[in-house]
Amino acid sequence: MRHENSRPSRIAVLLVASGLAAAFAIPALSQQTHAFTVHDLLAMQRLSSPAVSPDGSSVAFVVRSTDLEADRGGTDLWLVGVDGENRRQLTAHEATDVEPAWSADGSHLYFLSSRSGTMQVWRLPMAGGEPRRVTDLPLDVSNLLISPEGSRISFTMEVFPDCDTLECTTERLAQRDESKASGRTYDQLFVRHWDAWKEGRRSHLFTLELAEPSATPVPVTPGFDADIPSKPFGGSEEIAWSPDGRELVFAARIAGTTEPWSTNFDLYAVPADGSAPPRNLTAANPAWDTHPVFSPDGRSLAYLAMERAGYESDRFRLMLRTWPEGEPREIASDWDRSAGDVQFSHDGRTLLVTAANLGRTSLFAIGLGGERDGDGDGAAVRTLVEGGTVSSPQPAGAGRVVFLLDDLRHPAELHVLSIPAEGSRPAAPAEPRAITDFNAERVAAAEMGEPEQFTFAGWNDETVHGYVVKPARFREGAEYPVAFLIHGGPQGSFGDHFHYRWNPQTYAGAGYAAVMIDFHGSTGYGQSFTDSIRDDWGGKPLEDLRKGLAAALERYPWLDGERVCALGASYGGYMVNWIAGNWPDRFRCLVNHDGLFDNRSMYYSTEELWFPEWDHMGPYFSNPEGHEKHNPETHVSKWQTPMLVIHGALDFRVPLEQGLATFTALQRRGIPSRLLVFPDENHWVLQPSNSIQWHQEVESWLDRWLRDGAGE
Repeated sequence: MRHENSRPSRIAVLLVASGLAAAFAIPALSQQTHAFTVHDLLAMQRLSSPAVSPDGSSVAFVVRSTDLEADRGGTDLWLVGVDGENRRQLTAHEATDVEPAWSADGSHLYFLSSRSGTMQVWRLPMAGGEPRRVTDLPLDVSNLLISPEGSRISFTMEVFPDCDTLECTTERLAQRDESKASGRTYDQLFVRHWDAWKEGRRSHLFTLELAEPSATPVPVTPGFDADIPSKPFGGSEEIAWSPDGRELVFAARIAGTTEPWSTNFDLYAVPADGSAPPRNLTAANPAWDTHPVFSPDGRSLAYLAMERAGYESDRFRLMLRTWPEGEPREIASDWDRSAGDVQFSHDGRTLLVTAANLGRTSLFAIGLGGERDGDGDGAAVRTLVEGGTVSSPQPAGAGRVVFLLDDLRHPAELHVLSIPAEGSRPAAPAEPRAITDFNAERVAAAEMGEPEQFTFAGWNDETVHGYVVKPARFREGAEYPVAFLIHGGPQGSFGDHFHYRWNPQTYAGAGYAAVMIDFHGSTGYGQSFTDSIRDDWGGKPLEDLRKGLAAALERYPWLDGERVCALGASYGGYMVNWIAGNWPDRFRCLVNHDGLFDNRSMYYSTEELWFPEWDHMGPYFSNPEGHEKHNPETHVSKWQTPMLVIHGALDFRVPLEQGLATFTALQRRGIPSRLLVFPDENHWVLQPSNSIQWHQEVESWLDRWLRDGAGE
């Protein structure tokens, strides 16, 4: 357990526990600083879903505060001027308020709320007054969008594809709930996904005339055997209204029997009145097409596209086509980054794009020039914001962009940036300016470790990047034990990002240094670097981890190389198991969260089969050697390092049995080990109380093996 003097104020904790402080906010209670802990992590207010008003003057957004007593997050809507002035709270309700969307004239703000008992559309007059419910439907509503001319809304609902009416779906659900029999039958895969068993419904797209909100919504995808948006992580970014409000474009993957091993998402266009079935816009591409966005004048449709079928981490290329019948063409084809968020600038001449970039998520401006008319020689790529992690960029009138920005020491806040004119040469790069400061006092009160990025010669002497984070209360001349964090994916990154599950500051606050290596296979270093992990899960990455740790120890003399623990989740948990048998004498302890133990049983029990089939060169039954050559289970005889094993019982990506098998191997070999199981968590730990327990168990494990008297 942590010592009391390294925890938040006891008074603050007691106030929270007694319900006197529903949203945990330590800095408001004390002017004294303290080392960062999981309690500070939970205290941070999380901003999301910025929506710029039609005139570009204001931003509506969502703020999530953690309520420890209720063991959940609460969300409300806020508003701030793009100049940072006039910040005010728009909703203050115990219900969930999310997904703000402006009316075309800016007079009202639409949003989704659970205040009626189910998630429905509500409308708030910006001139003053209380929210009023717009929809009263028998099913929960998600993914709200407003048509550009303001006459319709679109949203999604979970329905049975063969039902012609909403009543058909609700009646079938009621009949199932009333039945004494609980069995379900399946005739094809995807019987469960992420953390839920499939029960026959699909997320479908609907529209509704705002002039007749009590009318029956129009189903524009009836009978469609697909989820709109994609599950489990897709959102309204996969749906777009045409600027004239006549059509919707959305991304979907037709299910069928190949759904678990297919990444063939296509873009479809459908009339907003449901008068014709969806038509496939990208049938020629067998890989992933998504994230449609229209230019302000409606002449162009931009979107993202991969080119290799079955590969979820292929490079997302930027595509542009003249609307409605133009041929698609790639923009900035020589730009070796995978695009994330995409928006047109206010004038439609530039694409605002985020992408993983050398351990950061940067914001880029890609000038279209003649590309919009198909006669350009190539789009120019400019970096607008390099450091930190940029998300949700939105144009805010002419020459401005609003976005969320966070980094290893600061949670996300809204920022604004003036976009330099293409071809201009300003004296100095423009710096983003924060227009919110929700977490300023919390950040000031919690002492955090200083991060630094470094590079070294990894596999094949290629340049590999990493981060080191100093302990929060660093003293020159002292040596500190090391938490060696290994990211998941494996096509992922431990970058310059304020993470709410794997945050290195929680280790820094506990007196540990954190070291993180973006090994071969990581994203943001060019597509070849990402691709290089294929068929080599235990090869290049392990060599990079070995060399990266050695480089950090040589470069930073305050790292104690004798006291190091390796920790990882998902692929990072796989790597912990792989290290246990292939680098068994290096670490004093290991922590494995939701990690793979046996590649064979993993293949036959996971849900999204395209992951192992791409990375291990085919299904297990057709290429067992590809799965077995880097299988941790085959090296258990060499395991010797104490390990903490953590798993969520609702994890269907890496099923619970993988964690149980790991613990069985450890116990049977007599290796000091501990198992922590969360019956109510999936691949991630999301509930605040569980997050606290997770961090306490992990830090206790590190203390046991890395502090004085280790192992006692």
